[in-house]
Amino acid sequence: MPLSTVVDALFAPTGISDHVVIRELRLPRTLLGLGVGAALGLAGALMQSLTRNPLADPALLGISEGAVFGVVIALGILGITDPALYVWFAFAGAAVAFAAVHALGSAGRTGTSPVRLALAGIALGAVLTAASSAVLRLDTQTYDRMRFWMTGSLAGQTADVVVRLVPFMVAGIVLGLCLAGPLNALALGEDASRALGANIGRTRVLAAVAITLLCGAATAAAGPIWFVGLAVPHAVRAVVGPDQRWVLPFSALLAPILLLGSDIVGRLIGSPGEVQVGIVCAVIGGPVFIAMVRRRRLAAL
Repeated sequence: MPLSTVVDALFAPTGISDHVVIRELRLPRTLLGLGVGAALGLAGALMQSLTRNPLADPALLGISEGAVFGVVIALGILGITDPALYVWFAFAGAAVAFAAVHALGSAGRTGTSPVRLALAGIALGAVLTAASSAVLRLDTQTYDRMRFWMTGSLAGQTADVVVRLVPFMVAGIVLGLCLAGPLNALALGEDASRALGANIGRTRVLAAVAITLLCGAATAAAGPIWFVGLAVPHAVRAVVGPDQRWVLPFSALLAPILLLGSDIVGRLIGSPGEVQVGIVCAVIGGPVFIAMVRRRRLAAL
């Protein structure tokens, strides 16, 4: 479609088919991609800073799988189809998964370590994925409705869904960006951060709330999407350094570019159909993840 058609569809719409496609399909999809990308990028940066784990990612640590399981319970068992209602189940699932991974990763004499957190997240994510699949197999109608969503997709959501979920994403983004200063202090160690006047307990609680809002809303809107929250913060830190006052906003800015770019690639290579954005992000992010694991030194947290 020419640019003039897009402009007319946005500011002087008529009933022609191109305008309907732009306003009812393309615009909600783009806005959803911007919100989901910003939420996942910022959530990944917050998780890596909070846990001091360079491999932290909403999907890798099982947070997205927890949100997925909450949505599956709402849709498959309780029959709740309103996004404004089942998003609360996504929040609950994400919060419980985050707490469980942190508890499992910090158990034992050696305490918390990046590897233990990653292993705990992978194990819990596998269990939750299996449980979600088991619930969906009991209801083939729900499974048919969710099978594309389960791979991570921006397709099929209406403007009404975007309007209902974006406020949660905005709240999480604003809260997360406000934590840049306390997270910088926390990176110096607990004793130094207390000396600087930071409230460690409050910072951790607020960061957990922001992560839950971001992951829950993003997963409820588009399903589980891997590697966006992992790769983007590392790319940002490689350019701007470890200062969270730069890492957090740039992660929220660059992640939507990656997500929408992957969505466009998926539509091009799958034409006349499409390849879901979650699959494209996994194909792109897999080699990046392997390269990061094999590196001797990661960008400083």
